[in-house]
Amino acid sequence: MSGKLSVKASKTRSVVGQLAAGQGITSVLRKAWGVYCREGWTGVRRKLVWARSSTASAIDGKEYLRWIKRYDCVDEATREAIRTRISAFPFHPRISVVMPVHDPRPEWLAAAIESVKNQLYPHWELCIADDFSQDPAIRQLLEKYVAAESRIRVIFRDRDGHICAASNSALSLATGEWVALLDHDDLLAEHALYCVAETIVNNPRAQLLYSDEDKIDEAGRRHSPYFKCDWNVDLFLSQNMFSHLGVYRKALIDKVGGFRPEFEGSQDYDLALRCVERVGDGSVYHIPRVLYHQRVHPGGTVASTDTKSCAMLAGKRALDEHFDRIGVDARVEWTGCGYRAHYALPQALPLVSLIVPTRNGLKLISQCINSICTKTLYPRYEILVIDNGSDDPETLSYFRLLADNSRIRIIRDDRQFNYSALNNAAVREARGEIIGLLNNDIEVITPEWLGEMVSLALQPGVGAVGAKLLYPDDTIQHAGVVLGIGGVAGHIHKFAPGTFTGYMNWAGVIRSYSAVTAACLIIRKSIYLEVGGLNEQDLAIAYNDIDFCIRVRNAGYRNVWTPYAELYHHESATRGADNVPERRVRHMKEFSWMTSRWGDALLGDPAYSPNLALDLWNCELAEMPRVTPLP
Repeated sequence: MSGKLSVKASKTRSVVGQLAAGQGITSVLRKAWGVYCREGWTGVRRKLVWARSSTASAIDGKEYLRWIKRYDCVDEATREAIRTRISAFPFHPRISVVMPVHDPRPEWLAAAIESVKNQLYPHWELCIADDFSQDPAIRQLLEKYVAAESRIRVIFRDRDGHICAASNSALSLATGEWVALLDHDDLLAEHALYCVAETIVNNPRAQLLYSDEDKIDEAGRRHSPYFKCDWNVDLFLSQNMFSHLGVYRKALIDKVGGFRPEFEGSQDYDLALRCVERVGDGSVYHIPRVLYHQRVHPGGTVASTDTKSCAMLAGKRALDEHFDRIGVDARVEWTGCGYRAHYALPQALPLVSLIVPTRNGLKLISQCINSICTKTLYPRYEILVIDNGSDDPETLSYFRLLADNSRIRIIRDDRQFNYSALNNAAVREARGEIIGLLNNDIEVITPEWLGEMVSLALQPGVGAVGAKLLYPDDTIQHAGVVLGIGGVAGHIHKFAPGTFTGYMNWAGVIRSYSAVTAACLIIRKSIYLEVGGLNEQDLAIAYNDIDFCIRVRNAGYRNVWTPYAELYHHESATRGADNVPERRVRHMKEFSWMTSRWGDALLGDPAYSPNLALDLWNCELAEMPRVTPLP
């Protein structure tokens, strides 16, 4: 016993010591005790992730260097295996690497060219357009490479036409079926074109390919990796997740007309938008490997504030034109961490049926209803309060008062608590063409919440829409759900400060996830009924929203999360935590049902990266990436 007490005392001192940095000890103890009561020592330990690094939005540099040594270094045995694999390809797509050049540092230009020459995949050509560089060393360097390597072709422009004109000149030299874009001071990984070719060979539908990327500083140190998800159109409309490495079928670039000079700074974004419009989302493939190293230096696109500003404005114009071309009424703005599309609501607003199950809990349900009625700007909604056997006189009296409100209905349902069944029954009673599932411990923050969510739910192809939910202490409770976290699913960026924009700004922009929580979920009623609603037979309490969202996704819809609808979530305040024996048994039964039903799908979430961890919520590097090792 004394040994156990000693361990607990040591653990307490460690927790308090870490949490106390820069804070008053009373406040720290109060916070630590609150987390412990709610989630035990596991919760306290995970809370420390954010206490140590509450504003980090990138992967730690030292951890990334260790990760590179373990998983991203190619040895000679791997090189030989890759060469053997290449020789067995049924065909060898020719890849034209297109590079516009304008007065880079000669040593960086040489490094960029060498990174192409060193490719393990030999079926490439390097098409360079020198955009009237003033440094004579650049021409000398390029001519030297042309003389030494037949696969390198160069055109020297007689005037400065900027990056779009130069890129189009380089494109005119391309004879390959595929085009890969490379800036004049960036680098390709030596296995980059091999991975591209392998993906092309294995996926006949592919028209566009993109990879993960990182940055490289002036000293050659790699940092700031962007481990991307599979194709995510809503994230793409919020940020250019396609570049880099971006690879296009050459015929597709020709069809859309190449680069457009009026979009200088975001010319790659504009090109990708027009190409995706032409071929559709199903033709875009992700390679979950770091194949591109973007150079960071003063005056470069990554580092220059002025360049970023011009690129931002060009990107906004590209998105505006994209929405015009596809016939979507949307207005785009730059938010500081990405683009936001404001989707217009129709003139005839659809009725939204907000369904709120509850039992007693007067303080919570009254807070929920009052916040909806006093703060919601969207005018066409009804509220269905599902009274699951309340017996508290004050709560029942409150319900009688609510009954006088024409837009509120109280529906008595005395069955044993079954969250799925209660909501399914209420949906059948709902008059609206849009369904909103709400917990009774939800409290509205932003008045635009419902209009924002409805505008997304009405977009073609969208299924469930989720909101940004905060704990009462203004930390994040829900910013999207990732399958596999915790064994079944978990909330990404949980416990981070409410202002945190997340890994690669994922918590600050609209994007798709495989699932969103039903604590606040908006969906068209037709889709809800199409997929059969919530699973009331197997998932009465837990995971029903995860299962529901997976079925919505599998039916061909995408589930979207928005940070622009904010609400408080006083999580599980009435039902309580699953910490009593009978609840633990029920929870484990539902956990087992989910892992049996969905199996490997829970470990391969397309809206997440297989290079990121599933044991924490903060997008740390995976101890063991879920990517097949090279070759």
